[in-house]
Amino acid sequence: MTTLAEALCAGIESLAPATDSARADAQLLLAHAVRREREWLIAHGDAPLSAEQRESFEKLCRRRSSGEPVAYILGRAGFYGREFIVDRNVLIPRPESEHLVEEAIAFLEAGMTALDVGVGCGAIACTIAAESGAVVFGTDLSAAAIARAEQNARRLGLAALCCFYEGDLTAPVRERRFHAIVANLPYVPTADLPAQPDPVGFEPRAAVDGGPDGLALYRRLLPQIPALLERNALILLEAAPPTIEELARTVRATLPGFAVSIGRDYAGLPRYVRAASQGELPAPEN
Repeated sequence: MTTLAEALCAGIESLAPATDSARADAQLLLAHAVRREREWLIAHGDAPLSAEQRESFEKLCRRRSSGEPVAYILGRAGFYGREFIVDRNVLIPRPESEHLVEEAIAFLEAGMTALDVGVGCGAIACTIAAESGAVVFGTDLSAAAIARAEQNARRLGLAALCCFYEGDLTAPVRERRFHAIVANLPYVPTADLPAQPDPVGFEPRAAVDGGPDGLALYRRLLPQIPALLERNALILLEAAPPTIEELARTVRATLPGFAVSIGRDYAGLPRYVRAASQGELPAPEN
């Protein structure tokens, strides 16, 4: 009979050629196979593994060895202290996006409104709603993504604060006004899109392909923003470090009078553009 510790060692060895996080990945996959928490697994290394559990674990390891992200294998991903249901119809939430959340919750108050363009699984929108008490709207072109965002909002008890709509960019909410607009749109240049077995190659292309220079969707989004803003408003746009300066220039050109700055991620890389309105906004042009 194989023990948990023996199975874990074998899993780590099988995953080592495919990932730099073989130990952590093997622990997560084994915990999933035996339906226990990872902490329990580590404390009970001598416990026996059934033949069915061993087969399940080996199957999970083969999927991970092929490059498939752990989040898709487990069907969940952590973000800002919460767990979100994910599948291959949505982008896996990234730690870098936590900076958008922190900026938004520092600005928003209960009763204010925010918009998350390209809501995906709802990680950003739900977190902002939970942490600030603001009402958060989200849009996405993918019906599957909207369904997943709604599922996550219900699971987290946030359905009353989150409203999600299927549609292109801001089209579903064009009659509304927001105190904050957040977007983590596809921003990888088409020529740089990774292929499998790179983990990003498993994610939906529509969620990562940002066009020739990575900013195609942002150029479409920005002209739509002024008509959606309350008097004092905040805009937060995440993109790839090589494109941030160009995105900031586009924001300044599109939104004159806004205070525009660039924020950095945990690695110190330029990751997002922050734009704050200064008092009364000009009436949008017809």
